[in-house]
Amino acid sequence: MKAARRKAEGERPAGDRDARRLIDLEEARAVIIAAAALAIFLYFIKLILLPFLLPAVLAYLCTPLLDRLAARTRWPRWLFAVLFFLIFVGVGALFAVFAGGRLVVEARSLAADLQGTLERLAGDAIGNEPVRLLGYSFDAHRLVQALIERLRDWLGQSDKLALLAGYSLAAVMGVFLMAVLLFYFLISGRRVARGIFWMVPPHRRALAQRIWERLDPVLIRYFLGMIVVMMYATAASYVGLKYFLGIDHAVLLALLTGILETVPVIGPTSAAVIAGLVSLRTATGFVSILDYALYATALRLSIDQLVGPFVLGTAAQVHPVLIIFCFLAGGIVFGIPGIILAVPVALLIKSTLATLYGEEAE
Repeated sequence: MKAARRKAEGERPAGDRDARRLIDLEEARAVIIAAAALAIFLYFIKLILLPFLLPAVLAYLCTPLLDRLAARTRWPRWLFAVLFFLIFVGVGALFAVFAGGRLVVEARSLAADLQGTLERLAGDAIGNEPVRLLGYSFDAHRLVQALIERLRDWLGQSDKLALLAGYSLAAVMGVFLMAVLLFYFLISGRRVARGIFWMVPPHRRALAQRIWERLDPVLIRYFLGMIVVMMYATAASYVGLKYFLGIDHAVLLALLTGILETVPVIGPTSAAVIAGLVSLRTATGFVSILDYALYATALRLSIDQLVGPFVLGTAAQVHPVLIIFCFLAGGIVFGIPGIILAVPVALLIKSTLATLYGEEAE
């Protein structure tokens, strides 16, 4: 097919080929200008992108299934959208209540004897005899006492309390905002997509349609690959927590790790901190802390550098090295939203260039 196309292009008059090159150059210039303007706009609103991105991705994955159910049953599409919304909210609420209750119990148990636990671990690490360092003598009790006092002083500062309260309020408001946005995206996601497509100039809509037809199946495979990574994170964390560390509630912590994997940086960090606090309460010595550090490091390396890039790269048909580069570059420029958008933007650029170059879709 490509040979036939090249032969046909070779038979065209020189004037037609020059006109075609000018059109391609104009289209490429328009695409570059639009991409630069969109990147600048997203950079200025990056602080509010995260609550929109997660519901949009979930609704995007559910849209084909909703359309298929509505077409097969001939029932209103909004009915299935509301049902899916209630299922997502119900499952999330049940998990939050169950997990939150267990975490509160673990936190209370840890706080009840935090100083004693830390002194036992510090004594196991440095011994019970006083240690001299840089002219100062200290033992496990004095070291932990100083640490506890520093922590109390930090929490006692009004600006720190206000900062924690602000982050907590923002998190609660963000959760409610994501629930509302998920409802709207499930109900009228296609209308939102048509509105975005309408912003494309009429004489560019044919090009935009061809780019989207090439991009859509690749995006679907990429996000399904993310689900596979979540399943791996859940299974790997369960094996490590249950059989390597012997921590109670390994199933709950593993599910929490898999779910929080959907939120880059914040999610994995929160899951690691929560599992670390649980392991700290049940730790029998300093070796237990080292075992947990080894487990957490191995888990993150396997997800971020091995399984994640390989699975996502295979699903999106790009090299794993490009996946790693996109994650790092997106995180540096846009933060957490940039990590989510990095690979889809790279796929958009690839699809756009392939369409402009006239290459056949693989």
